[in-house]
Amino acid sequence: MLKYEKLEKIGEGTYGTVFKAKNKETHEIVALKRVRLDDDDEGIPSSALREICLLKELRHKNIVRLYDILHSEKKLTLVFEYCDQDLKKYFDSCNGEIDPDVVKSFMYQLLRGLAFCHGKNVLHRDLKPQNLLINKNGELKLADFGLARAFGIPVRCYSAEVVTLWYRPPDVLFGGKLYNTSIDMWSAGCIFAELANAGRPLFPGNDVEDQLKRIFKLLGTPTEETWPGMTQLPDYKQYPMYYVNPLSYWQQVVPKLNAKGRELLLSLLVCNPTKRMSADDAMQHGYFSDLNPSVRQITDVISHLHV
Repeated sequence: MLKYEKLEKIGEGTYGTVFKAKNKETHEIVALKRVRLDDDDEGIPSSALREICLLKELRHKNIVRLYDILHSEKKLTLVFEYCDQDLKKYFDSCNGEIDPDVVKSFMYQLLRGLAFCHGKNVLHRDLKPQNLLINKNGELKLADFGLARAFGIPVRCYSAEVVTLWYRPPDVLFGGKLYNTSIDMWSAGCIFAELANAGRPLFPGNDVEDQLKRIFKLLGTPTEETWPGMTQLPDYKQYPMYYVNPLSYWQQVVPKLNAKGRELLLSLLVCNPTKRMSADDAMQHGYFSDLNPSVRQITDVISHLHV
């Protein structure tokens, strides 16, 4: 720890405090994530271990970089690259106006980070604006992998207690535990709408029931025909029959998003998880055809590095 000079506290993470600090040798600004180790605990919290193991594997421009791990008897400190703010703070500072090109750039970078995670068999499982960091160069990075999970080829059961309510897909809200990369794609769709609306959440539910009602009112209530197996989910219950809104209605929901953007959004916000678009496919969508080439360029360097 002598290597780092603490500058200021910048927040409370899932399981500890985050400080802005300076590396005394290189003068680089970093973020220190201090993890509390409880006396009665069996050492390091599993969420912290999970984050460390996953982040050591995930080296990518759109994923926050873990530089170092410092361990003492009472404390574990993770040293991360420093980012100026998270997407939530960015929303707060933009006074209800985000340039459409910035929306496109952030969304593309979010998808590219996800495509990389999913390609490495990692689910994030807690995507929300607070867990997306932005640096002064306009680069967006996925962070806070405390709930992330490596998933294998065999079908596994995971916890349904994941993803912050507003970004949680209907299958998980119904108690589904057999999910895959589609869990992150739903959250990405919710974040896309929030980006387009300069920080206004799409489904700000108060509880699970209210959350599902808001989703179905906008997307239509799914049926066993549109989503086979839905009624077999552990917490399934019947909801009023809301009908699918016409495409024109979405002009009111996301007025600043163009037709191609709305099309991409509706490919992500699909109640049936098997029909949700993947991150790789979403990156190829026509919405990104006029993306600033400098944003796209990173991907060529990355794919070259990670072959």
